[in-house]
Amino acid sequence: MLVNNLPTLRTFRKALRNNLTPAEARLWTLLKGSQLAGRKFRRQHSVANYILDFYCPSERLAVELDGAVHDSFEAQEYDRERDLFLEQFGVKVLRFENRLVFQQAAGVLMEIQRNFGWQGEKPPRPFGAPLLGKEGMK
Repeated sequence: MLVNNLPTLRTFRKALRNNLTPAEARLWTLLKGSQLAGRKFRRQHSVANYILDFYCPSERLAVELDGAVHDSFEAQEYDRERDLFLEQFGVKVLRFENRLVFQQAAGVLMEIQRNFGWQGEKPPRPFGAPLLGKEGMK
């Protein structure tokens, strides 16, 4: 059973919402208020024991922003396991490097919107696929 916003994580979710990274704050200004194709996004929404940076419930789509801390092998393994867990419950995870939110915001938004309606139309991101932005969204 998929559990959203567990009460045990409430304090942590609130602290994360009140202390967004600069990239999260920038992307939130572009997603809040259903600005992207009328889709509602939530920030720091939890699914099971994982807290997602952004989540669109109608699309079952998570958006994660990754800084340098995600560059280590251990962090990438953790992210892959986390993404696989979420995908097993029908949540697709998109990952973007923080810098892309500032350098290519329009491209980030287009990629998010391109994944609307993915259920039944497009398979989830393959296991082990590179993060968007590692090769660059050119």
